[in-house]
Amino acid sequence: MNGSAATLVIDPRDDVAVALHAVARGETVAPGVVASADIPPGHKVALRPIAAGQDVRKYGWPIGHATRQIAPGDHVHTHNLATSLSGVEAYAYEPAPAEPLPAPEARTFQGYRRADGRVGTRNEIWVLCTVGCVARTAQKIAEAADRALRGRVDGVVALTHPFGCSQLGGDLDATRAMIAALAGHPNAGGVLILGLGCESNQLQALLDSAPHLDRARLRAFTAQSAGDEIEDGLAAVAELVAIAEHDRRTSCPVSDLVVGVKCGGSDGFSGLTANPVVGRIADKVCAAGGTAILTEIPEIFGAERLLMARASDEAVFREVAAVVNDFKSYFLGHGEPVSENPSPGNIEGGITTLEEKSLGAVQKAGRGPVTEVVRYGGQARRPGIVLLEAPGNDAVSSTALTAAGATVILFTTGRGTPLGFPAPTLKIATNSGLAQRKPRWIDFDAGRIAAGESLDAAAGRLMDLVVATASGQLTRAEENGEREIALWKRGVTL
Repeated sequence: MNGSAATLVIDPRDDVAVALHAVARGETVAPGVVASADIPPGHKVALRPIAAGQDVRKYGWPIGHATRQIAPGDHVHTHNLATSLSGVEAYAYEPAPAEPLPAPEARTFQGYRRADGRVGTRNEIWVLCTVGCVARTAQKIAEAADRALRGRVDGVVALTHPFGCSQLGGDLDATRAMIAALAGHPNAGGVLILGLGCESNQLQALLDSAPHLDRARLRAFTAQSAGDEIEDGLAAVAELVAIAEHDRRTSCPVSDLVVGVKCGGSDGFSGLTANPVVGRIADKVCAAGGTAILTEIPEIFGAERLLMARASDEAVFREVAAVVNDFKSYFLGHGEPVSENPSPGNIEGGITTLEEKSLGAVQKAGRGPVTEVVRYGGQARRPGIVLLEAPGNDAVSSTALTAAGATVILFTTGRGTPLGFPAPTLKIATNSGLAQRKPRWIDFDAGRIAAGESLDAAAGRLMDLVVATASGQLTRAEENGEREIALWKRGVTL
């Protein structure tokens, strides 16, 4: 990377530089290039003449095409740059040479090793529901139990949703699979599943679909069959706490970590600071034999070939191509373009096209091989980089990351959000201004990289925080009581 004091050029092939701070008209942005307009921080400025229709490069790759002539020093954004994405594509298997990963770190975290060998970073009791009709009942049980029993376990948490009835076919199957996957998560030392009784997502069918669940640490009943569902729920949770309170943290290698990586409210600094440093953490975890899970399939459109080139074999490549094209078909089947992104907040922060957003987003996956593709509701089974099918929505994709096995989530953001998810979620600010404005939301300031901190130094700081979090240190979202799930609703509602 290079540039002036005002801008940063990410790749020598780039046609644009990124403003590191607000650039005034007339300010020098590169040797021989003067800004022809005011450029907000995180936005792009042209370094050379770009003809109408010509590809515009950032990160060394096209991020769209110029819609009109662009002169050096011009602000490059929605008024003169547009996406080049269209629809489903044919992909060729073109593996790239494997990039070296860092030497494995001989460090440990204090985790809870479960009977199936997986390691949790929390020892909580989770109260789940089959259907939204009993969501508030589940919350009442969890709130009362947490007040009465906290200190014996890490907490009692209700993870509720509004679905589970009036669903059909694959839509219902996906809801059932997600609840079953969450019920088997290693961060839960015990699980209560509360049903209603008449819903589409029948409790017994859910239990029958999940033979992997540890039945000694599971309680389940329907509210319609209970004498008093609150009392029965509190009694069930008390039984689970009596088991889980004997669990103890032990030293576990980094290879036991499963890290989910996610971005939300991205800005022009996401691909320069927070996402690259999270990619370094993915590299460290994968080098040790652990797993990093990347999701948000619509937010890799335009950068998917970078991941395909890293597929561990041709079979994985075909699975990556299939999940990408399936998601494109999902958009097209609903009459929507595949490029219906970035969001208004992304655009205000300096991201113009989906290609630009995607090229910044995939940096969260580091350099390791893509070893597995997991469909929505499935669980990661292989170490390395796992690509998970889920949409870009923050709550839906972070829930899917947890269900897939993530025990810590690294969430990069340029705009900020108070949301928290089932697994401990570290919010990583792309810019220092956000970290300073929202200290109750933000766990880590990656904006220091734009001010000159090296990626290696920032990655060292962040890895220390990941290990501390995995060992029990609370995230800002946990301190604030922010714990949510959201399900990907598809198909017919009766």
